[in-house]
Amino acid sequence: MRFGKVAAVATASALTLSLAACGGSDSGSSSNDAGGKGSTGGDDYVLAYGVEPQNPLVPGNTNENGGGRLVDNIYSGLVYYDGEGKAHNELAESIQLEGDKTYRVTLKDAKWSDGSQVTAEDFVKAWNYTVENALLGANFFESILGYEEGKAEMEGLKVVDEKTFTIELDQPEADFPSRLGYSAYFPMHPSAYDDIDAYGENPISNGPYKLEEWNHNQDAIIVPNEEYAGERKPQNDGVNFVFYAQQDAAYADLLAGNLDVLDEIPDSAFATFEDELGERAVNQPSAVFQSFTIPERLEHFSGKEGELRRAAISRAIDREQITDTIFEGTRTPATDFTSPVIPGHSDSLTGAEVLSYDPEEAKRLWAEADAISPFTGQFSISYNADGGHQAWVDAVANSIRNTLGIDAVGNAYPDFKSLRDEITNRTINGAFRTGWQADYPSLGNFLDPLYGTGAGSNDGDYSNKELDQLLDDAAGADDLEAATPIYNQAQEILLTELPAIPLWYANVTGGYSENVDNVTFSWKSQPVYYNVTKK
Repeated sequence: MRFGKVAAVATASALTLSLAACGGSDSGSSSNDAGGKGSTGGDDYVLAYGVEPQNPLVPGNTNENGGGRLVDNIYSGLVYYDGEGKAHNELAESIQLEGDKTYRVTLKDAKWSDGSQVTAEDFVKAWNYTVENALLGANFFESILGYEEGKAEMEGLKVVDEKTFTIELDQPEADFPSRLGYSAYFPMHPSAYDDIDAYGENPISNGPYKLEEWNHNQDAIIVPNEEYAGERKPQNDGVNFVFYAQQDAAYADLLAGNLDVLDEIPDSAFATFEDELGERAVNQPSAVFQSFTIPERLEHFSGKEGELRRAAISRAIDREQITDTIFEGTRTPATDFTSPVIPGHSDSLTGAEVLSYDPEEAKRLWAEADAISPFTGQFSISYNADGGHQAWVDAVANSIRNTLGIDAVGNAYPDFKSLRDEITNRTINGAFRTGWQADYPSLGNFLDPLYGTGAGSNDGDYSNKELDQLLDDAAGADDLEAATPIYNQAQEILLTELPAIPLWYANVTGGYSENVDNVTFSWKSQPVYYNVTKK
């Protein structure tokens, strides 16, 4: 059934990281030489693993791990997600459903870090700006009436007064209120539009923290925002995110007590970290899906030939062996394109056998594709070398090479930003690693942003009208339960066409030092930074 008269923001079951990505910067510094106040001992900051953001800290243009860690802590939205994935009103006093597709939002009394009032206009203008300028988060507003990329104002957004605005959708959407804790829906200070890039380098905060300093490719420090009056009140003096070139260096610092919180254990330590850290080790399910994408624009990977080759490559990957030997039980072979911790997940979709290792079937499919056009050249899978991905990429490439007899190799980029820049600019040649960390707890969140035509994270430019219609139908279902079979029907199309090759689901593997207490990891696989306390 639809939301009641007052839409209490939907709750998520305890779940789990966009890219479950990581990388780091090109610094390779330990916390001892990372620079900034946190490394000098001048303040009692929590020292946390971080990565250099791809872009300035603009909410609507942040869709990766590095910037997301900062944006999620220096901004507040209408709702926030607690560690269990449950949504709570944050800046929204109420989100009231009027009719079946219009929401009336009333704001609490809240201030920016400069002391000015957070207003309804701050939300509406930020959302419209994201769409007008086709920022990376623009597709999150597709359901609002009047959405059109490049359009200055959406008809569905109306400011009523300083603390009230309305959101009219194109159609009823069962999970819309629960989406509003995602960073694309955060507001921006009125000064942002004078020079958006400069603002992103030093944003004005309305969240629990504010940005103290950002030393590019080195670290970033956030400190408590004294104007923040919400429920995510920091229990520490601040967080110093130290950027590492390699996860092994971060783990070594964690063991030495020079890093307090790490949420990405390197694969070299999977077999030992739980013994080495003891009760300070974390290995729990998360809302993370990992894959690699083969763009249709590549030679041999379009049309029927491409469909056959994708299926052959998927069949040539021994996921069970790789997750057992490389990941030491911290990954589970994929059976779909979402995550088993998301309500509605299925491990028995029609066509899911394409995700099972079958060397003979792989060879047969490849030969059928060769009959259309013989394959020549190299098959590469690109990845960022600073994210701990080399071992699994090499293992996947070896499995493909040994099964199909082709030149399959891993292709390393020095850091996450350089990889993402080429993916975003469509200048990358070959396949590349992809994945998704849930923004909100819904099957649709794994499907719409990655595979909908023109979606912001559709890195392979996949397009299928039947799939688009199913995604629209699912979004417009009466409730999440009714949407589930429609989303899974859409997944069966994906299993046939394989715009991305599903690999496995990831646990969050992390740990913390003896210098901190109250460390928990959220449904999104990241530490709940504001709860961490220093001893």
